[in-house]
Amino acid sequence: MMETARLRIRVLSDEEMVRFIQTQTDEELIEAYKEMLQGSVEHPEQRVWYAIWSIERKDGTSVGDLCFKGPPENGAVEIGYGILPEHIGNGYATEAVGAAVKWALRQTGVLCVEAETGPDNSASQRVLEKCGFVSNGAYGEEGPRFARAAEQKRKMIV
Repeated sequence: MMETARLRIRVLSDEEMVRFIQTQTDEELIEAYKEMLQGSVEHPEQRVWYAIWSIERKDGTSVGDLCFKGPPENGAVEIGYGILPEHIGNGYATEAVGAAVKWALRQTGVLCVEAETGPDNSASQRVLEKCGFVSNGAYGEEGPRFARAAEQKRKMIV
């Protein structure tokens, strides 16, 4: 579990992931979450890199979720995140991503955290910038890619 001033960020159990998936309506997200669950089940020793992480206010209110898209490869992990519509604009994404990046960069084998966002998603790009990410010039399936290397820790705004 990770804690910030306002948030708790915790790994969901496999059972919680199943229940979480059942509440979703976006087919693309459902498929992604099912893949995460499958990775958690198939690689229990590395499940933190596959599992859904719940982002909750300290009063227990769910505000969103985040994930890592598999274990480190060549020193890099990719992060994904989302905030529920009714909680957007409160700084929860920046706070959660900042904490998750700090945590990830302390893990063995992680030298860099990467992220990808839609080309028109300026809010998400701003979250990444506030968390010390810089555009790496690459373009992925969703849009521009960003990276935050371990040596960038001191430059982080959060």
